[in-house]
Amino acid sequence: MNDDLRDHWDRRYAERGIDDLEEVGPYPLFVDHADLFPSEGTALEIACGRGRGAVWLATRGMSVAAVDLSPVAVDLARTYAQNCGVAARCSFGVHDLDCGLPAGDSVDLVLCHLFRDPSLDAALVARLRPGGLLAAGVLSEVGARPGRFRARPGELREAFGSLEILGAGESSGYAWLIGRRPSSV
Repeated sequence: MNDDLRDHWDRRYAERGIDDLEEVGPYPLFVDHADLFPSEGTALEIACGRGRGAVWLATRGMSVAAVDLSPVAVDLARTYAQNCGVAARCSFGVHDLDCGLPAGDSVDLVLCHLFRDPSLDAALVARLRPGGLLAAGVLSEVGARPGRFRARPGELREAFGSLEILGAGESSGYAWLIGRRPSSV
């Protein structure tokens, strides 16, 4: 684990807290496609931050396992889930994604918001049950300057081409994709 990176995110999350997370809802990149997300089953959110996505999925009826590198973020996510009355549907843990995805069973949904590590692409798809959904939103070079943490144009479609693409877009420095794993695998 990169201690400097963990410390950076710990400080950032400690400064932000959860006061601005009063309203439960999907991440802005997915608002127009929220109806595609399941309302039952299991989900895995990676790089969950303060728990916005996990809590929203839990309010829809899903059981959610969520991980983040930052222990501060995980503590805030637990508090947010408790405050929203869905703590029983959420499990939060500290996990370094440089070591791969956390161990676990296949899920109905994998959610990844503003985290990109192409070395995890195959593992994200493999974690999905047949018919499961992947929702990925990342920083993009489209409408922004290139950068180390920004996906190049078309990168998500290329990376997740084995999925049935239900929606995708790139603009204003963001890219997103929602894809379904084929039922016959």
